[in-house]
Amino acid sequence: MREPVRADDGLGFDNVPEIYDRIRPEYPPALFEALFAYLPDRELRAVEIGPATGKATRPLLEYGIAVTAIEPGAGLAAFLRAKLGAEFPSLEVITAKFEEAEMGADAYDLVFAATSFHWLVKATRFQRCHDLLHEDGTLGVMHTNHIESEADKGFFAAVQPIYERHSQGDDPPHQLPNEDNLVPPEYDALIACGLFTDIELHKVRWDQTYSAADYGDLMRSFSGTQALEPPEQDALIGDITAFIDADFGGEITRPLVMTLTLGRKS
Repeated sequence: MREPVRADDGLGFDNVPEIYDRIRPEYPPALFEALFAYLPDRELRAVEIGPATGKATRPLLEYGIAVTAIEPGAGLAAFLRAKLGAEFPSLEVITAKFEEAEMGADAYDLVFAATSFHWLVKATRFQRCHDLLHEDGTLGVMHTNHIESEADKGFFAAVQPIYERHSQGDDPPHQLPNEDNLVPPEYDALIACGLFTDIELHKVRWDQTYSAADYGDLMRSFSGTQALEPPEQDALIGDITAFIDADFGGEITRPLVMTLTLGRKS
């Protein structure tokens, strides 16, 4: 089972940048190694889609890539500028939706998204990325995949009645993939769009363990939780953290596989 999410515009994170930056996990170094091995050996310019607080931005900048970060949330954009702007003069942060940001066509070596690609308009997202890239440019998409695993000791199935009591359950219940059959949603879509070639998929197991209090903060960083009114947020998180303390010894593990899908402009 999963943490239920209400549909919104993806801007709920903008309310809690400090919590988001503290509690969201970093991305696996092995995926960045795969990305950098795929890229051409030259000075590179990248567009990063929805960087939030820069969890994936720093590795790009440290590699020497000049990054134009397109962040729709004004609070997150300001946080990112304050966090990395002085250290990396090659970072530009534009506060805009990806579909509306003014950028030059055929101007970038990399368009990159880390757990943000699913927020884009599905009908236009691949064409938009394609248009921004040089002839041999790369599209790279990292995705956080919550999987079915015994590592969670049954927590995510057991907690569903609490979500449902707060009108946050899935109907019908969402079936999580297991590690062996996991394919991130953008992989097949990238193949089907016909705009990219040399498509690769990389996977890293990346389980995260949280105390009850930290899992409550993680929940506050979810868009679905932020869509709730504050009293509803507090009630839901209070019930779940109490459940973790009472029934799971104060600690739970969220089983994850992080994926990187790569394609070259054709």
